[in-house]
Amino acid sequence: MEKGQHQKRFFKKGKRAFFAKLALVAGGFMFASFLGLLLAARMMGPPPILVPQTTIIHANDGSVIGEVKPSGQNRYWVPLNKISPALVNATVAIEDKNFYSHHGFDFKRIAGAILADIKAGGKVQGASTITQQYARNLFLTHDKTWTRKLMEAFYTLRLEMNYSKKEILEGYLNTIYYGHGAYGIQSAAEYYFGKEAKDLTLPEAAMIAGIPKGPEYYSPFSHLERAQQRQATILKAMQKRGIISKLDAVSARHAKLHFHEQQAIAPPKIAPYFQDEVMRILKSKLNLDPKLIDFGGLHIYTTLDVNMQEKAEQEVDEELRKNADIQAALVAMDPRNGQVKALVGGKDYEESPFNRATQATRAPGSTFKPFLYYSALENGYTPSTSIRSEPTTFAMGTGSQEYEPHNFNNRYAYDFITLAQALALSDNIYAVKTNLFLGPKKLVKTAHKFGIKSPLAPIPSLALGSKGTSVLEMTNAYNLFANGGKRFDPVFITKITDHSGKVIYENEKKGKQVLDRRKAFVMTGLLTGTFDERLNDYTKVTGASISKYLTRPAAGKSGSTPNDSWMIGFTPQLTTGVWVGYDQGRILDPVRDSSYSKKIWVKFMEHALEDQPVLSFKKPKGVVAVKVDPANGKRATKNCPVKRLTYYVKGTEPKDYCNEHGGHKKSKHQKKKEKSWFRKLFSW
Repeated sequence: MEKGQHQKRFFKKGKRAFFAKLALVAGGFMFASFLGLLLAARMMGPPPILVPQTTIIHANDGSVIGEVKPSGQNRYWVPLNKISPALVNATVAIEDKNFYSHHGFDFKRIAGAILADIKAGGKVQGASTITQQYARNLFLTHDKTWTRKLMEAFYTLRLEMNYSKKEILEGYLNTIYYGHGAYGIQSAAEYYFGKEAKDLTLPEAAMIAGIPKGPEYYSPFSHLERAQQRQATILKAMQKRGIISKLDAVSARHAKLHFHEQQAIAPPKIAPYFQDEVMRILKSKLNLDPKLIDFGGLHIYTTLDVNMQEKAEQEVDEELRKNADIQAALVAMDPRNGQVKALVGGKDYEESPFNRATQATRAPGSTFKPFLYYSALENGYTPSTSIRSEPTTFAMGTGSQEYEPHNFNNRYAYDFITLAQALALSDNIYAVKTNLFLGPKKLVKTAHKFGIKSPLAPIPSLALGSKGTSVLEMTNAYNLFANGGKRFDPVFITKITDHSGKVIYENEKKGKQVLDRRKAFVMTGLLTGTFDERLNDYTKVTGASISKYLTRPAAGKSGSTPNDSWMIGFTPQLTTGVWVGYDQGRILDPVRDSSYSKKIWVKFMEHALEDQPVLSFKKPKGVVAVKVDPANGKRATKNCPVKRLTYYVKGTEPKDYCNEHGGHKKSKHQKKKEKSWFRKLFSW
């Protein structure tokens, strides 16, 4: 009997020893596994932060003009020091009071949650720390598989081992969901209270901090009473931890909150055609990954001037609102750096997002002539060079059809006119004769020098703008007259930063000097003649109808074809190009439609620059100013009824004086000869 009992005791003792050894081995294995896990977490370094964030597009003053939202959600990232301390404290107090002391897992809280769940017979209390919740947010999915839970735990370790508590808290507050499509505290602050995250008050902070526990359940817009009860719980927790006083808690609990009224309709998109071009540049020219653009939380800083953009849209709308079918495009640029300040691609983006400023090519008409006349200056012409204006038929050689251009309304001088007059009057005969004299290939080469990239052909009619170009490239080409011959590529984007503020792109391209500064200035002087009615008496200059509206020095050129109406002009600080026409290529009404582009241009220029200083075009060295009789291009005498100050490259100015109005004034050479003879006689 005793022997049997002894055997039983021995067996039990052996069994206990076995399980003790087994537990020891298992514990050792778990400890070794945990150490291995820690080592792996350390060796793998920080986990990738791949949370989708809203990409923001800024105007030149930093204001927001557009957003690229991931899946239609609002996601913004703000640094911890730009988040209200009240919100930070409220969040830690209610979500993870031991956040600053644990290492990712609050085991005491986990045990308490398990006991609470056992007592209630179901899950009633969460135990996830802020770090665990942040790790969960990084996965973008909240499926309840063991694989996801294990990976979440591993991410938690990696976060704690590689980031500071401040960095983890910042990441959490920028990724947690606050309901109604708002991810992150900045989105929530804007959505619920219409303010920045840094400006949240204690009552507002306690209200928002309670939402993540149940974004729909505790939404003040859906269930205000529940949200207020949750707010009271948070204030009590803050008071218990000594963060706020009892008086602060009571005051905050009874403070009246002014919620931001949500708009059922999204606010209108600012400069939609401009933004489309920005997106095209990001993908096709800067070659940014579309996913980075759509989800990377980039900040794209553009050149858009919101005030000028509003003025541009307003002028287009006011001029064309009575004509439902006609369309327009406008581009305004700073010639000093190539920055695009305003862009209109059509009358109504919602009706037609096709960008007529950048994607369409239309015949520019006479706005192309300044490129021809710059080429002429390079090949011996001066503003006084005279050619006869009269109906002319050009024989184009064997097998080619004769070419017979016409002036507008068939008005001709039937006499010699100067280059200055030809440009101001837009004389087609002078232009074609000049193009053929120089050789059409020179005009193509010169246009390319100005940055025209659209296909051109070396034909006589190219002088009259017969080949299509875009409003953007024509406006950019005119910048070279305004800035003294320096060519810039059009600039839409100045800088791009990632969500943390790191610069990933910055425009540093400088202009390239491609024109002779002196000749560019001479051309600018000639282009001011568009608005100077003193240049001619047999027909009006092309800008006569709008010259009275100009209050500052300006230069420009209009152009027209049966289907297109153009006006491009500039001041020292702004170049603007306007096109008006029909998408279907309909013929313009010569009475009603032909003046739209000029009116839009002059009104926009005046309003866009109304708060800016009045600047004059600065004459470079090597250019001289001479008063001439515009009718013949000779030096004016006191008897000439009209005298116009005209600019010439030094050494090319006229030597002869006008002798058509009596009292012929002697040239300096004649005076010198007579003076020399008189001295000789007197000496004798």
